[in-house]
Amino acid sequence: MLKRVVAFAVLIVALMVGVKDGRVLHMTGLTGTCSTVKTLSDGTQWEACAAGKMDGRPDLSSHNCVSAGVTGSFEYWHCPAALGSASG
Repeated sequence: MLKRVVAFAVLIVALMVGVKDGRVLHMTGLTGTCSTVKTLSDGTQWEACAAGKMDGRPDLSSHNCVSAGVTGSFEYWHCPAALGSASG
Protein backbone atom coordinates (compact mmCIF):
# COMPACT_ATOMS: atom_id res chain seq x y z
CA MET A 1 0.00 0.00 0.00
CA LEU A 2 2.77 2.43 0.91
CA LYS A 3 4.59 1.65 -2.35
CA ARG A 4 1.52 2.70 -4.36
CA VAL A 5 1.23 5.98 -2.49
CA VAL A 6 4.92 6.76 -3.00
CA ALA A 7 4.75 5.84 -6.70
CA PHE A 8 1.69 8.06 -7.17
CA ALA A 9 3.40 10.94 -5.36
CA VAL A 10 6.48 10.59 -7.59
CA LEU A 11 4.27 10.68 -10.71
CA ILE A 12 2.47 13.80 -9.49
CA VAL A 13 5.77 15.57 -8.73
CA ALA A 14 7.15 14.64 -12.18
CA LEU A 15 4.01 15.97 -13.85
CA MET A 16 4.20 19.21 -11.83
CA VAL A 17 7.85 19.73 -12.83
CA GLY A 18 7.02 19.06 -16.50
CA VAL A 19 4.15 21.56 -16.48
CA LYS A 20 6.19 24.16 -14.58
CA ASP A 21 8.99 24.29 -17.13
CA GLY A 22 6.56 24.08 -20.06
CA ARG A 23 7.68 20.81 -21.64
CA VAL A 24 4.40 18.97 -21.10
CA LEU A 25 2.29 21.86 -22.38
CA HIS A 26 4.56 22.28 -25.41
CA MET A 27 4.61 18.56 -26.30
CA THR A 28 0.82 18.27 -26.09
CA GLY A 29 0.27 21.33 -28.30
CA LEU A 30 -1.50 23.35 -25.61
CA THR A 31 0.84 26.35 -25.95
CA GLY A 32 1.83 28.16 -29.13
CA THR A 33 5.31 27.65 -30.54
CA CYS A 34 7.67 29.48 -32.88
CA SER A 35 10.55 28.18 -34.91
CA THR A 36 13.16 29.86 -37.07
CA VAL A 37 12.54 29.12 -40.74
CA LYS A 38 15.28 31.27 -42.25
CA THR A 39 18.28 33.30 -41.07
CA LEU A 40 19.49 35.93 -43.50
CA SER A 41 23.13 36.95 -43.99
CA ASP A 42 22.60 40.18 -42.01
CA GLY A 43 21.46 38.17 -38.97
CA THR A 44 17.74 38.89 -39.25
CA GLN A 45 15.43 35.91 -38.94
CA TRP A 46 12.04 34.74 -40.16
CA GLU A 47 10.00 32.96 -37.50
CA ALA A 48 6.91 30.81 -38.08
CA CYS A 49 4.52 30.66 -35.11
CA ALA A 50 1.78 28.06 -34.72
CA ALA A 51 -1.20 28.50 -32.41
CA GLY A 52 -1.64 26.44 -29.28
CA LYS A 53 -4.99 25.09 -28.10
CA MET A 54 -4.93 27.20 -24.92
CA ASP A 55 -3.29 30.50 -25.81
CA GLY A 56 -3.24 31.02 -29.58
CA ARG A 57 -0.20 32.20 -31.53
CA PRO A 58 2.74 33.78 -29.71
CA ASP A 59 3.12 37.55 -30.16
CA LEU A 60 6.73 38.44 -30.99
CA SER A 61 6.17 42.20 -31.20
CA SER A 62 7.77 42.62 -27.76
CA HIS A 63 11.01 41.32 -29.34
CA ASN A 64 10.91 44.08 -32.00
CA CYS A 65 9.62 41.61 -34.61
CA VAL A 66 7.16 42.65 -37.31
CA SER A 67 4.29 40.40 -38.37
CA ALA A 68 4.37 39.53 -42.06
CA GLY A 69 0.92 37.95 -42.00
CA VAL A 70 -0.82 34.63 -41.54
CA THR A 71 -0.55 31.83 -44.08
CA GLY A 72 -2.39 28.62 -43.34
CA SER A 73 -1.92 27.78 -39.68
CA PHE A 74 1.28 29.83 -39.25
CA GLU A 75 1.95 33.49 -38.58
CA TYR A 76 5.27 34.66 -40.00
CA TRP A 77 7.42 37.25 -38.23
CA HIS A 78 10.51 39.16 -39.40
CA CYS A 79 12.86 39.68 -36.46
CA PRO A 80 15.96 41.90 -36.20
CA ALA A 81 19.42 40.49 -35.62
CA ALA A 82 20.30 39.72 -32.02
CA LEU A 83 22.67 42.19 -30.42
CA GLY A 84 26.10 40.75 -29.72
CA SER A 85 28.54 41.95 -27.10
CA ALA A 86 31.23 44.29 -28.32
CA SER A 87 34.81 43.52 -27.45
CA GLY A 88 36.88 46.29 -26.18
